[in-house]
Amino acid sequence: MPAGRDESVDTIQRELTAFARRARATAARLHPELSLVSYTLLSHIDEQHGCRATDLAAHYLLDKSTVSRQVATLEKLGLVERRPDPADHRVQVLHPTEAGTRVLSSTHASRRAAYQERLADWSTEDLDRFAAYLLRYNRNA
Repeated sequence: MPAGRDESVDTIQRELTAFARRARATAARLHPELSLVSYTLLSHIDEQHGCRATDLAAHYLLDKSTVSRQVATLEKLGLVERRPDPADHRVQVLHPTEAGTRVLSSTHASRRAAYQERLADWSTEDLDRFAAYLLRYNRNA
């Protein structure tokens, strides 16, 4: 790899790490009891209109015990509930509660406002390019 490419990869790694740290800190400020991982799982459960814990583990490449702990926290906070799968009553499907939906809605609005503010001076073209690069990066993960 040429030196310029190495430097670019190092910069990308450093900036993505800083981004992840800021995202965790922001999540903690928006809902002190809800970690970024818990927020992400709750959001996915909502987007999928319910899912199994094993689906979460597979989708996010997480250990089942990690998902189990996060789901237990979401249940304790009253943000998620388990319901039997209508197709197979042996299977439990996770769904957001009304409180979970409210938390997601307010947190999403706060996060969106923060991003709007941070990106206010970016052109539409820059935003489109950045969004496309993020999609491309995450698609290849």
